[in-house]
Amino acid sequence: MSPPPDETTPLRSAAPAGQQVRSPTTTRRRIFNSLRPAMYPITGIWYFLQHREFWPIFVAWLLPLVLITTVVYGLLFAFAWLPQYLFLAILFKFQGKAGAAINATFLVLGEGMVVIQAIFEACCADQDRVKIFDAVLINHGFIDLIAPHRVLYPDAPNSVKRLGKPITRAEYNPWSFTQIFEMIVCLPLNLVPVIGTPAFIMITGARMGKLSHYRWYTLRGIPKKEMKKDLHNRSWEYLWFGTVAMLLELVPFLNFLFLLTSAAGAAIWASELEKRSRVRVGRHISDSERRALLPQQAHEDGPVYHDDLV
Repeated sequence: MSPPPDETTPLRSAAPAGQQVRSPTTTRRRIFNSLRPAMYPITGIWYFLQHREFWPIFVAWLLPLVLITTVVYGLLFAFAWLPQYLFLAILFKFQGKAGAAINATFLVLGEGMVVIQAIFEACCADQDRVKIFDAVLINHGFIDLIAPHRVLYPDAPNSVKRLGKPITRAEYNPWSFTQIFEMIVCLPLNLVPVIGTPAFIMITGARMGKLSHYRWYTLRGIPKKEMKKDLHNRSWEYLWFGTVAMLLELVPFLNFLFLLTSAAGAAIWASELEKRSRVRVGRHISDSERRALLPQQAHEDGPVYHDDLV
């Protein structure tokens, strides 16, 4: 007969048969891993600033960015902010004037972001995000991912200038009516006091996070069904990545810069996932093995790079 349990000995409840018991350490690790992607948009800013070859991409858009942002936000704050503030202040008196002002501001910022993104998408800014994404992957040694999809110049001075014309369809964030419709429909969430604005940012950020790796899945040739399953398995990670990226893109005048830096952050994250996916029998694929995977033309008979004279 076993002795009765001592008072200092903790009692453990028996888990149902076939159910795995997770330790608190495992749970904390899972939470940390799901929150870690929230840092990649911030990492992308630092990475972008450290690599001067990316700067001309932003500088080329600087004047149009300032003009478009000034006009869009100037009109919205002049004609749309006050009516929305009064509506919120009258309808939700309990939140006070400060709460109504904050919600109205986020509402206008969200409206402006939708308009500005639509303008830049129409002006082919998506191709610049593809260029940054591909260049970051090259910097991390994944030339074999890029080579089958675009012309590469092996003798170019940096990763951006190595990128030639795409030979397959190149999209970072494919235009989606569903995405635009969802963002427009979710905008009124900012009218809800306290929880409305965070809900808007997280809902729209969740889709933005998933789309941030669309280019990576395309480069790998992953079927749509498998891609959806993979995105579902990382849904929390993409939620936090997209939420932070969304917050950055709400900043007036800097939203296009953060549009580019978030692409760099997404590529850094993708390169880490790619390294993990290439583990074979407990080891990473070496650089020599990776180069052996390259098409022969990409590293031997590639096109000769000529720098632009202008």
